Parts: sequence; C-alpha cells; structure tokens
Amino acid sequence: MGFLDEMASQAVGHFAGASDNAVARGLMELIQNQPGGVSGLIQCFHEKGLGGVFESWVSTGQNLPISADQIQGVLGNEQVQQLAAKLGVSPEQASSKIAEVLPGMVDKLTPDGKIPEGGELLQKAMAFFKAAS
Repeated sequence: MGFLDEMASQAVGHFAGASDNAVARGLMELIQNQPGGVSGLIQCFHEKGLGGVFESWVSTGQNLPISADQIQGVLGNEQVQQLAAKLGVSPEQASSKIAEVLPGMVDKLTPDGKIPEGGELLQKAMAFFKAAS
C-alpha cells in the first residue's frame, strides 16, 4: 500500500459516515482552495504562530499535535463550514477531524521531509483521488 493509499485510509477512518471519495476530495479541496495552495496554507500557519507545528508534519521527526480550535483559527470559519457541509458533519466535528487527519496527511505527502516544488504534492494527491472515484 502506497503512502497516498494510507493517507486516504486514515482520512476515511476519521470521518465516520462520509464516503471515501467525499473525504479525500474535501481535504484536498481545502488545501487546493487556499490562496497559494500548499504554500498559502503554510503561510496561514506561520501567520497564526503555528508555523513550527506545520513544519513538524513536513519534517521526518515527530508530528506535533494541533487542536480543533487552532485549526479553526488557521483555516477560518468559512472553510471549515464548507468542508463540514460537504461531509455532512458539524463544523466542530470537521475541525476536530481535520486536526486529527491533517498532520498525518502532510507527513505522508512529504516523506523526504520537504514539500515538493511546483505543486507536485497536490497534483499527486489529486491524481490518486480522481483515480479512486
């Protein structure tokens, strides 16, 4: 099983009741819709004082945890509500699940401890999820 398969399995396991495809697409769309994509998401974490947390997920060391409230602060109400609506869960549940899943997703998508350049990271993940639909 490849790292994208593992990532999808982890995400699915954390979002009870949502289909594999809905969870995968929802999480990847959240990243894709960030102004600047992955780089924009990283910048949001830095602006909120959580850049070190995000960088721990990219690095090859231990992943630092993040709370649902911190996720809400970084992503904002609108994005969390949009994902929650797509998955059919409350915004609180969505924030909590994102806090559980996002560190592992970033970790699995950056196995060498660095983010691939040129949008390659998002392209690989989206290609996998499109093939799974």
